[in-house]
Amino acid sequence: MSNIFSYEVPKIDSESFFTELEDENVTIKTIVSNTLSTPQTFVQECDEWIVVLQGCAKIEMDSVTHKLKKGDTLFIPAGKEHTLLKTKKVVIWLAVYINK
Repeated sequence: MSNIFSYEVPKIDSESFFTELEDENVTIKTIVSNTLSTPQTFVQECDEWIVVLQGCAKIEMDSVTHKLKKGDTLFIPAGKEHTLLKTKKVVIWLAVYINK
């Protein structure tokens, strides 16, 4: 058994990734972001669905800025470039990666 809220806070302007579950088609990770101010651009090889469990953040995708807060979700299709613009203090994410 694990607890998503048991984590060490990474250094400011960085993230930590923790794998909660992994099988052939799905990987679930907890991501802890600490006061990110340096934009980070990602392109995943698989679909990704994220939910903010704590905090708030801004993600840009297709020239649209998504302001996410606790409870908000976002689906990011495979191959879609997206940029995490910033987070406010510590953000805890649950990320589900879906391989087709």
